[in-house]
Amino acid sequence: MNAPFLTQPFTLRSNTVRQIARFGAIGVVSTLAYVVLYAWLRQGTSAGLANALALVVTAIGNTAANRRLTFEVRGRQGLARDHAAGLLALGVALVMTTASVAAMDLLAPHRARMVEIAVLVAANAFATLVRFLLLRLAIDSRDGSLSPIPAVATLSPPERTRR
Repeated sequence: MNAPFLTQPFTLRSNTVRQIARFGAIGVVSTLAYVVLYAWLRQGTSAGLANALALVVTAIGNTAANRRLTFEVRGRQGLARDHAAGLLALGVALVMTTASVAAMDLLAPHRARMVEIAVLVAANAFATLVRFLLLRLAIDSRDGSLSPIPAVATLSPPERTRR
């Protein structure tokens, strides 16, 4: 007797855990790249401009890496939609980090650079949750309509591959 409902929750959990682990690893690399780029740009520009430039550069690479490694999507179909979701997530991160810079300017105008970076990394950490949800919704949608995340999360990589 085949009982797929007995194995589906395990498959769902293992796929979700695998996605979160890969997303987290990519996030760590992206955050390190952001910090290095921000610190370098900050030497000659304002905090706001350094933040925006570092976010744009790292968001493009982050979206491409998550599309391929976290969600195991290959091919060009859906590429524009997936990167649009990444840009939406970038917008959320930019609003959050810009608000953080503005708050620091008011509350601690003579802050140490490491405090500035720590606050921006914390704001980016929250924005990362938003990025995961947006990318997962965009990438897991098929045929222009969103399907429930649990049903799609259980698909094998070949079933998620876009040709």
